[in-house]
Amino acid sequence: MEQHSPTQESSDLKRGLSNRHLQLIAIGGAIGTGLFMGSGKTISVAGPSVILVYAIIGFMLFFVMRAMGEMLLANLNYKSLRDAVSDILGPSAGFITGWTYWFCWIVTGMADIVAITGYTQYWWPGVPLWLPGVCVIVLLFALNLAAVRLFGEIEFWFAIIKIVAIVALILVGLFMVLTAFESPDGHTASVANLIDNGGFFPNGLTGFLAGFQIAIFAFVGIELAGTAAAETRDPVKTLPRAINSIPIRIVIFYVLSLTVIMMVTPWNEVDSNSSPFVQMFALAGIPAAAGVINFVVITSAASSANSGIFSTSRMLFGLSLEGAAPRAWSRLSKSQVPARGLVFSVLCLIPAIAVLYAGGTVIGAFTLITTVSSVLFMVVWTFILLAYIVYRRRTPELHRDSVFPMPGGVVMAVVVLVFFAAMLVVLTLEADTRMALMVTPVWFIILGVAWVSTGGPKGAARRAAVPLGERTR
Repeated sequence: MEQHSPTQESSDLKRGLSNRHLQLIAIGGAIGTGLFMGSGKTISVAGPSVILVYAIIGFMLFFVMRAMGEMLLANLNYKSLRDAVSDILGPSAGFITGWTYWFCWIVTGMADIVAITGYTQYWWPGVPLWLPGVCVIVLLFALNLAAVRLFGEIEFWFAIIKIVAIVALILVGLFMVLTAFESPDGHTASVANLIDNGGFFPNGLTGFLAGFQIAIFAFVGIELAGTAAAETRDPVKTLPRAINSIPIRIVIFYVLSLTVIMMVTPWNEVDSNSSPFVQMFALAGIPAAAGVINFVVITSAASSANSGIFSTSRMLFGLSLEGAAPRAWSRLSKSQVPARGLVFSVLCLIPAIAVLYAGGTVIGAFTLITTVSSVLFMVVWTFILLAYIVYRRRTPELHRDSVFPMPGGVVMAVVVLVFFAAMLVVLTLEADTRMALMVTPVWFIILGVAWVSTGGPKGAARRAAVPLGERTR
């Protein structure tokens, strides 16, 4: 398997993303479609305890990000999180991580297309199911084909829209609570709504645990800043800033927004089949604002799909350089974009249209797709943590000299791994998520066959001859 030199192709990825791009990409990754669309169902099963659900998941994933950040900055030859995993755990782990991460974003992109279709029906219920999704796919493909800087600009403004919308929702909701606003349905906005309808844990421990099933999906893409590291100017400065801002983002965008929603609208009045963000304004008698929020939700889904198209093409680029994907995918366009991998990823989003026609509701299709995505993302996050543990054991001097050491170190990495294992058990509690969990192993069987059939073990032996810390892409 021929190896490419660092200067031949991999370094040709242009560092066109500035600090403001990376910060907003990181924020956008933490405000996904799962928050806007999936939180309705999460509230319906967990009640007010959903606030704690999102806080716990966010807390755990912060340490995944810190582990990833320390490794990426310990060796600036790493172009993405996949490179770090491949270098530290071996090419087989890099192969699994790279292709699984690619598949994660393809599945997530499908969920986004489903969400866009669902929210388009808010305005045009008679529009053909295939039309909104196809239009978005074509538009994002064209924009991503242009240049990485354009991707950064798109994500910057998508994130600004989401931030403004959520902050506005929090401020309006707090005003409603302070003025004891009464909606047309007779509900009075009050802090008491958090405990007056069955308590903070109205459905007990089972309901609380069930809340994790969909809530996890709200955080997929939080690691996107690591994928964009190779195309970011001054990653030593910008990556730590993006990662360290995660806790405050989670408090504002998840904890505060959902708390306000459930103070304005009792949790048991939230419709699980639509967005609670839209519902809050609609129940308060502000239909125009509900329309605006609906637009924001569509924007959020488009933002997530945009991130997926970007990250999958870069992942295929890295896999191609190692001979783990077709060689042609490592060729860059005149705009220094891996165009061929981009085309392949976009074509793989088309089956999302078929899912919509497969029967059931939009939210049903969304739940099935997002569960598969959540499981696969947890696999990727697990590889990041395993790579961190091995990195600490093999190269303690790199950790000692790190400019961005992970707090809690190996102990916290193990704690988060135990949390992920517990989440897999939780996913077996409900029929819809249990079915998706049972289907997921098929993907790894396919990967195993692909690894063996492409001569993976021979490539692994050659890579093992290169000392840790000296391998480059």
